[in-house]
Amino acid sequence: MANLWCLLWATITFFQLCKPAISDREQVPTPPLPLLPLPSFSQLQWQQREIIMFLHFGVNTFTDSEWGTGHESPRVFNPVGLNATQWVNSAADAGVSLLILTAKHHDGFCLWPSKYTDHSVIGSPWKNGKGDVVLELVNAARAHPGVDIGLYLSPWDRHDRRYGNNLLYNEFYLAQLQELLTKYGGVREIWFDGAKGKNAPNMSYEFEDWFSMVKELQSSINIFSDAGPNVRWVGNERGFAGSTCWSTINRTMLSIGNASIVDYLNTGDPKGTDWLPAECDVSIRPGWFWHKSQTPKTLSDLLQIYYNSVGRNCLLLLNVPPNSTGLISEVDVRRLGEFREAIDKIFSVNLAETCSIKASSQRGGKNGGFGPENVVDGDHLWTYWAPRDDEKGGNWIEIRGPDEGLRFNVVRIQEAIGLGQRIQRHEIHVDGKKVVSGSTVGYKRLHRLGKGGVVRGRHVRILVKKSKGLPLISSIGLHFDPYWHPKEH
Repeated sequence: MANLWCLLWATITFFQLCKPAISDREQVPTPPLPLLPLPSFSQLQWQQREIIMFLHFGVNTFTDSEWGTGHESPRVFNPVGLNATQWVNSAADAGVSLLILTAKHHDGFCLWPSKYTDHSVIGSPWKNGKGDVVLELVNAARAHPGVDIGLYLSPWDRHDRRYGNNLLYNEFYLAQLQELLTKYGGVREIWFDGAKGKNAPNMSYEFEDWFSMVKELQSSINIFSDAGPNVRWVGNERGFAGSTCWSTINRTMLSIGNASIVDYLNTGDPKGTDWLPAECDVSIRPGWFWHKSQTPKTLSDLLQIYYNSVGRNCLLLLNVPPNSTGLISEVDVRRLGEFREAIDKIFSVNLAETCSIKASSQRGGKNGGFGPENVVDGDHLWTYWAPRDDEKGGNWIEIRGPDEGLRFNVVRIQEAIGLGQRIQRHEIHVDGKKVVSGSTVGYKRLHRLGKGGVVRGRHVRILVKKSKGLPLISSIGLHFDPYWHPKEH
């Protein structure tokens, strides 16, 4: 797969970026070589979603619990006003294109009528036992183009008596996986949670068999777990990635449910042999399931999470739990709307687009197709600035503003990650003064600046201090965040 991506990128770069050189009968510049490992097409699509939504829903919603015991009666589950269309609309209005439902949590209660257990909606008074929450969500998403579905199926099952018997339970789990992935159409992400209680029966999960069957049934799906194989956990439930965060890591050093590797998951590995980007999961409320006594995080909190997840080369998985009526609570819907509005307000204007852009050098000369103007062309992946191979004294790119200067407090940097993640250390200078010393960039790096929430300057230089191969910068932005109040953090 990696070799195919190399060939594809070389072809795209040659034909799309080198046309001016060909027409002018100049020497065609050689495109930069890819730096392995590389993301797959589905991983790139996943990364560009930036924010997706978790839906924790089940018997815990009705028992005011976080981890159910497995002994709950299915009759407690009765969301009389359930409206999955409201869930989908709330997500879409917030700019979210993927919703992941807890089809079965640790208590073992299934939100679909599984053929392999009666501990499910079959025993619920909701719709007289004829209901199917998974189907309701799938149908609602199908009616809303651009919204996709993911599913969470807990490996730890506190209800099923087969749990603890390796052969019987792994067969049971595989059967339920197959049921979900064949009955409800395309699923974009499948979530394997490594959590289980300290007193849980000893159990060995056949993860590789599970992963193989998932890929056999739906080849383009992204599989999430502590150890991938497509998306890794970030190592905490606060929604924060490390200030250094690589999409590369060594899968051989990972294992699911191993608390000793959380720091490694949080930062990744510059020498990693596998492309395994991190997903930052966090709940909009203190708990994962809905509780009447709880309220959502403030807008300031959510923005801080956004900067420390999406702004650190990760994807944000924000949990928004439906309530016992079967709806996302209105207070949560409002907060989601405020969150989306704030992100749009901050990033809809890029001051760099009206400035001149200079660089230390560019690959192929003026008509080479790799010039600094590419960082403000609106394409965040497929066009980029590339310096010459023989550049000495450090690679830099500079935004030069008008005489009256620029007023901003956020700097955005993005790499052309389709050719690999490269930047190891970088600095930002405003009018010659260093204001940021940073490490990795990846898909997106966001720096909030300014002691008073505002920075004023005419020249902004991004200096790449260390890179694995040539640094390839696809996009740069200068933005103003009116919500940024440093004293709060």
